[in-house]
Amino acid sequence: MKNDHALEILRTLREGNQRFVNNVRSVDAMATQARRAALVEKQSPGAVILSCSDSRVPAEIVFDCGLGDLFVVRVAGNVVAPSLLGSVEFAVATFGTPLVIVMGHTKCGAIAATVDALQKRTTAPSVSIDDIVQRIAPAVTELVQRDGPRDALLRDATHANIRASVDRLRHGSAILEDRVTRSELMIVGAEYSLESGRVEFFDGTPFEAAHAAE
Repeated sequence: MKNDHALEILRTLREGNQRFVNNVRSVDAMATQARRAALVEKQSPGAVILSCSDSRVPAEIVFDCGLGDLFVVRVAGNVVAPSLLGSVEFAVATFGTPLVIVMGHTKCGAIAATVDALQKRTTAPSVSIDDIVQRIAPAVTELVQRDGPRDALLRDATHANIRASVDRLRHGSAILEDRVTRSELMIVGAEYSLESGRVEFFDGTPFEAAHAAE
């Protein structure tokens, strides 16, 4: 069964990203006093975005959205730790948000640090940073064993980490898994390109094949 609401929001976000790529800003995305006032008592975000905390990847700007449109959870490496999972659960359970997007990006420092830690057996500068590395490592350990250019390794590691986070959201929470099973929630992966500004959706989204052909 399709989640038509989630698909509609996904199309809207894709259109917003195309505006961003084209250096166009929607009037609806601009903050106004009336919009701020309307959101004081309640919110109804259309999507939850679990993204990297990199300063170059602000979800609201990347998707040309405005106040109240997105519930954004940001952490280095877009990993799924308990408090971050809880944040996603809160939005889905409280607001009935039908779409969750895990968005990684090119040239991710957390991915590069994890690859270096595995290849060079380096130690993270703190326990907290090491926690992020250890959460990424299972998804990329097999990849670092192969030969090939570093750029390709980092690209594949980024995709693998996004897919791992998507999988943890789909199957690591009874709240989220139940809604996915009942087609009330769609959880998808995406990668933001620092170079082009484009967001590529993948991990089984209906736009994957069409977008790749553009």
